Amino acid sequence: MYGLKGKSAIVTGSGRHGGIGEAIVKRLASEGCRIVVSDLGAAKGDEFSAEHIGASAEMLAIADACRALGSETIAVPCDVRIEAECKALVDRAVEAFGRVDILVNNAGVGYLMEPFTEFKESSWDAVLDVNLKGAFLCSKHAAIRMQQQGGGSIVNIASQAAKSGFPFAAAYTASKHGLVGLTRSNAVELGRHGIRVNAVCPNHITTGLGHWQNKFFSEKLGLDYDTYLKGIVDKNPLGRTGLTEDIAKAVAFLCSEEASYITGEALNVSGGEEYH
Repeated sequence: MYGLKGKSAIVTGSGRHGGIGEAIVKRLASEGCRIVVSDLGAAKGDEFSAEHIGASAEMLAIADACRALGSETIAVPCDVRIEAECKALVDRAVEAFGRVDILVNNAGVGYLMEPFTEFKESSWDAVLDVNLKGAFLCSKHAAIRMQQQGGGSIVNIASQAAKSGFPFAAAYTASKHGLVGLTRSNAVELGRHGIRVNAVCPNHITTGLGHWQNKFFSEKLGLDYDTYLKGIVDKNPLGRTGLTEDIAKAVAFLCSEEASYITGEALNVSGGEEYH
């Protein structure tokens, strides 16, 4: 992508093998970006178990893979719910690379789903804290640096759930709708500083998280796993589920100079399944 070589990029939630974040950092690395791989690093209680977070060893392995693509890369653990850690993440990127040109807010919780009348307050708080508050905090501190240096690009990984409602996912859907609102507000306010802010809205992708969601929804709907997955494919105009690489391509485009006049958008990357 034109204009990405030498840029420095932070990607939160990029420390899990097979995830969207891993695909994004590898794509940006292949385009010549310098990379900060970031994830929680270690489990934190029941809501952030080892099954669902990027551990330090995974982060380091993904950083090595980026280096193999020719990228200067560091790995920095960060709990995006904590402002001091978000500031430290941005500061570390500036310390390593002199500036921060790109922030991709990819950290997210999509595995705390419950019937609405049984939805726990702790689950609601965990989802909103990561998916929305985390993007706010990281964007705030990245924007401070971007203002000082004369511009940058922020991309928020939203979801089809930012445009449509889904059962058992009140917190997730609310957080992703909110993330599009944050995108639009920040685009309006930060544009005069040369900072572009956009969102990408994927539909279902069978990552590790996607596999968990397939199991959850197939059980709730009384379908076997393969039948449920076939239904997802059958309703898609392009006849397939999304790939992590599909999202990574969209992110690279939005961060590039080819998208220099695009801001405030919530781009559907859904094979035509979501079109508003």
